[in-house]
Amino acid sequence: INAHDVDGLALLMTANQRFTESLGAVVEGRDAMREGWQFYFKMVRDYNLAISHSFVADNGKAEAVLVGAASGSYWSDGSKQPDSSWSTPAAVRAVVRDGQIAEWQLYADNEPIREQMRAASS
Repeated sequence: INAHDVDGLALLMTANQRFTESLGAVVEGRDAMREGWQFYFKMVRDYNLAISHSFVADNGKAEAVLVGAASGSYWSDGSKQPDSSWSTPAAVRAVVRDGQIAEWQLYADNEPIREQMRAASS
């Protein structure tokens, strides 16, 4: 993710990978996720996910929770928007099947980036 390697990310996903964003919207499928990451990395060119803790399920599932912070700044029309840097606590739940990410669920307050998008469109 931090390398913004969309093709590398796609290789890590199952064909029917399921992504659930923090407001509950769901994106399904590797191709849809590839498009989503491409769009997001254009909008947040310096996106970074800093993981400070990780927890692996002790219930026989290949499941982990990653805790840390997400940060970046908002870019529009190829330019970084003034005063658009943000950082927010984040957690991710990942389920692995056959060595690939089958589920990726993000828990983060995305209001900071939404504020930047609203300000840029005003």
